[in-house]
Amino acid sequence: MKGRKNIYLRFAVVIALVYFGLLIILYCSESANSDAMIQTFGDAFWYSLVTLTTVGYGDLIPVTPLGHVVGMIFLLLSAGIMVTLLGAVMSFITSEGMPFLLLSLQRHKNWYYFADYGVESDTLAANIYKEDPDALIIYGEQRSRRSEIPNYPCIYLNVSPDKIVDKKKKVGAECKIFFLKENDIGINKRAINLHELPVEVYARTTNGQDKLSGNIYFFHSYECCARQYWRSKPLCKHENTIVLIGFGNYGTSILERAILTNIISIEQHVAYHIFGDAKEFLSIHYRLGELFSLDEESERKDSLIFHKETWTGNPSILERADRIIICEDDEQNGWSAFWTLNKYYRIRGRIDLRSSWKVPGISYFGANEDIYTTQQIIRTDLNKAAIMINDIFRRSVSYPTLGWNELDDLHRQSKIVAADHLLMKTRILLEDETITELTAPVVKKAYERYCKTKNTKNTREMYRKLDHMRWLRFYTFYNWSYGSFRNDVARQHPMLCEYEELSPEQKQERDAAWELMGNISAELE
Repeated sequence: MKGRKNIYLRFAVVIALVYFGLLIILYCSESANSDAMIQTFGDAFWYSLVTLTTVGYGDLIPVTPLGHVVGMIFLLLSAGIMVTLLGAVMSFITSEGMPFLLLSLQRHKNWYYFADYGVESDTLAANIYKEDPDALIIYGEQRSRRSEIPNYPCIYLNVSPDKIVDKKKKVGAECKIFFLKENDIGINKRAINLHELPVEVYARTTNGQDKLSGNIYFFHSYECCARQYWRSKPLCKHENTIVLIGFGNYGTSILERAILTNIISIEQHVAYHIFGDAKEFLSIHYRLGELFSLDEESERKDSLIFHKETWTGNPSILERADRIIICEDDEQNGWSAFWTLNKYYRIRGRIDLRSSWKVPGISYFGANEDIYTTQQIIRTDLNKAAIMINDIFRRSVSYPTLGWNELDDLHRQSKIVAADHLLMKTRILLEDETITELTAPVVKKAYERYCKTKNTKNTREMYRKLDHMRWLRFYTFYNWSYGSFRNDVARQHPMLCEYEELSPEQKQERDAAWELMGNISAELE
């Protein structure tokens, strides 16, 4: 197709040169004869148009022998020239020429470039257009005949991001670039030298890393889904048995977030029954056995029980579960599990199903339109509280500290987990399990409750123990161990021990996470 377009263009150039040459010959030969009807270059041009289009008005005709020859050539070439010119016009329209022209006329708009067109790209682009009517969506590929036409304005242009950025010419807001295929940033040729472009780049990854260079930001779609799940459907006090069906990317992320944030009581003993291959997960997080009971339910602490057999062979666990989370990576398998559970099992607890689209009447989570939003991806709202926590900490100390974009992944995650647990702290303080969103009035009310109750010794100790549990889980999850002094290289910390073994000063440090709620409520206002 591309070679054919080039041939059309070359023919157009050659014929245009021949055409103008013939016009000059016609003009020179006819204007030298005083009896000729063609006396100006405009006459020659008009005669050529009438002849080439086969209209033949007869108002102008050549009278010289050379003029007759040129006229015969025009007659013979008329069909060929028209077909070639038509081909050149069609080539311009169907190639990059027309889209580039449209881009040039819309430089004042806000450009969003997607490396490819897919379900994720389409969902995010639609959400962007809802929020930004001045958006111009650009897909870096030719439109497939199999794909539906989006219901928002967009341009398909099979070029690399650097050409798009160059075409913007720094007019208006800078272009934003998206790579929404998993780990595409490492294998797509169009990602080469992105760090040199004066734009923000957002790339989907599976490794949880948040940043690569100054302008390249990663987002973890499975982590976004898991964090959104536990925020919208938090753990409740009556829930002691949780079942996870599917332990791929989604299941792993859901369990990770449960481990890090589902701390609601110092006496809790939640049993997580996981159906799926957990060999790699357990080998990576090899210290989990220090805090959790592995493969055996405990009445003193949370349990992680990994089943090698299929979930269908464990009806007793399914039927006594307080919550069943179907989080298969393959959605078809998830739906099959959902219908099988409803059809053949006596389920007393809730069933939450991961579904990429919203389904009325079903407790679903992870819909594309909830995950692929500007709030989640373009410096996500999920991290808003974590960024706030870091800013508050920086203002509270006299020594220099790092801004959010300067933090390494571990310290970012520690802030994120602390922020995510604020919802649990609020629910605990207000004794209200209907709260699923942190608003200024709610956080303020929770903080006022904390201030009234913290002076009671037993209550204060409970608050401290609870946050120490959360803190222990985080560092144990990342394979830290006890050490007499902090050593980041060796991953050792002097507070990685039971709460009772902490010094009075170390115990007091646990108050900071609760006191922070006062600052958070003020910031939210």
